[in-house]
Amino acid sequence: MATMKSVQTGAVGKIDVVDIERPVPGPKDVLMRIRACGICGTDVTFLHMGGMPARAHLGGDLVPVAVGHEPAGEIVEVGAEVTDLQVGDRVVVNPQDAPTGIIGCGGKWGGMSEYLLIENAEVDKSVAVFPDTVPFEVAALNEPMAVARHCVNRSEAGPADRVVVFGAGPIGLGAAIWLKLRGVEHVVVADVIPSRLEKALAIGADAVINSAEEDMTARLTELHGQAANALGQPRPGTDIYIDAAGAPAVFNTTVASAKWGAKLVMVAVQKKGSEFDLGGMLRSELTLVASQGYPTEIFEVTPELVEHHERFARLISHRVPFSEVEQAFELTMTPGAAEKVVVTFDE
Repeated sequence: MATMKSVQTGAVGKIDVVDIERPVPGPKDVLMRIRACGICGTDVTFLHMGGMPARAHLGGDLVPVAVGHEPAGEIVEVGAEVTDLQVGDRVVVNPQDAPTGIIGCGGKWGGMSEYLLIENAEVDKSVAVFPDTVPFEVAALNEPMAVARHCVNRSEAGPADRVVVFGAGPIGLGAAIWLKLRGVEHVVVADVIPSRLEKALAIGADAVINSAEEDMTARLTELHGQAANALGQPRPGTDIYIDAAGAPAVFNTTVASAKWGAKLVMVAVQKKGSEFDLGGMLRSELTLVASQGYPTEIFEVTPELVEHHERFARLISHRVPFSEVEQAFELTMTPGAAEKVVVTFDE
């Protein structure tokens, strides 16, 4: 029996690297050798929980989770009935297409493993092929960049819009890149970590704001001009606010700053118990738009990720070999220590 190493949740805040049986593809499946896999905030959430409930809606006991839903790799085995993939193809994955559950999010398989079974493999449905001009670790950004792209699509931002993105993590910076590639005239990124703001400028943001040190409303007015809310009170001319931070202060700042008809797109996971000023929303007729996942974007982003891969590569702060995967997760779980960690697998 051939085995492989796979990462799953262990004790609270820890991972276990376990040896499990290497899957064997059926007639409609392919086996993918993982060459890179990103670590996401969702993985960290599972670690903090020490797993996930066996039956979440019933409050069941916690069970280990095979983590990793941002893999990139190459096909090493192809089922007899698969006709559009071949050994050696370099692919990224749609984690949500697996019939045995979402890859890395409670499904049978996790992408932070040496191999991954792609069930019912189909190009542009379960996988997308990318060229060898793109490093595997950059291709592994495909899934989070699909999240960022959906957020931008939900914003419906146009060239003349003035946008501010709160949070210079991978999703926020990815949104900034997509906004600029979309032709949006002016994109501001706000964060509290200077190194992240430097990176925001490097990937093409027009301006940055350190929200821990600067007056957000005053700076946005300086950058986007002055407008007003429905009562005629002065407000910045910012058209769209994107929350990729998930902090209550972002929502409150937006409500306090929003002009008449502004829009807030919420892509970050919000903390429970946050209180919002509904009256302030009313005074600006602020539209709140929620953005979840990537209903259509998972492979729509792949060609542009390929075309602009050097720009997206700047989002990766740390490349850590699989032999040091414990340190990679510790790095991700340490606030402010890393922006985007990608685990790489040996040739």
